[in-house]
Amino acid sequence: MVSLRTFSVLTVAAFSLAACGGSADEPTATATPQFVEPSVASAPASIPPASVTPPLAPSAAPTVTGPASAKPTVTANKKPASVKYTFPVRASNVDYHPTHSAYPATDIFADCGEPVVATTSGVVLEISLTDTFVKGRPDGPLNGGLFVSILGDDGVRYYGSHLSKVQGGIKPGVRVSSGQLLGAVGHTGNANNVCHLHYGISPPCEKVGDWDVRRGVVWPAPFLNSWRKGGGKSPVAEVEQWRKAEDCKG
Repeated sequence: MVSLRTFSVLTVAAFSLAACGGSADEPTATATPQFVEPSVASAPASIPPASVTPPLAPSAAPTVTGPASAKPTVTANKKPASVKYTFPVRASNVDYHPTHSAYPATDIFADCGEPVVATTSGVVLEISLTDTFVKGRPDGPLNGGLFVSILGDDGVRYYGSHLSKVQGGIKPGVRVSSGQLLGAVGHTGNANNVCHLHYGISPPCEKVGDWDVRRGVVWPAPFLNSWRKGGGKSPVAEVEQWRKAEDCKG
């Protein structure tokens, strides 16, 4: 295991991680992530642990599963009383920095293979099961490698990328609970071969490909600080303020 001091050093290095702010890849037709526009009120029931299927093969090509022009339906802008927040990496040896290179997000440093879990209950929006990032190309959606984004029951989108795998049974439209396993920490995409989870918080603004919003628009660290201690600090108000001010333009 890597010490927290080591993670602090890695955190400083995060400023220069192109994975989260520098160069990335142009999208291609075969690398388009899966996407669904769910209605939170009518989302399918959670899959019980016994029904989870083995992880999909890394070579499986993602496909679009919903209309590309439709926006996700969010039934409420306020945090429901039942919403519970969970720190997104389930590990004892983990570190992150309050800032990030180029835009608001956070790199959460942990060993490769550590569990990545759902921040809160909600519905899976997008997943990427293939890593088609090519270093040196312009910024684009392939930066994240393997990733999962969910639409929380609080109306906020939570995005985690650079995964080493996406958990079997996690696919667009599936309902998840707070703390449910989504995948594992890795260094796919533009991660500079450093094991970490790129973590972004945003409103569910657009269709497939709004990667510049999906990657993060508000600083996660204040919320991570709360969730790590078992608190319930909500990003709803801050996300809504950004949406109104920026009209969902990354």
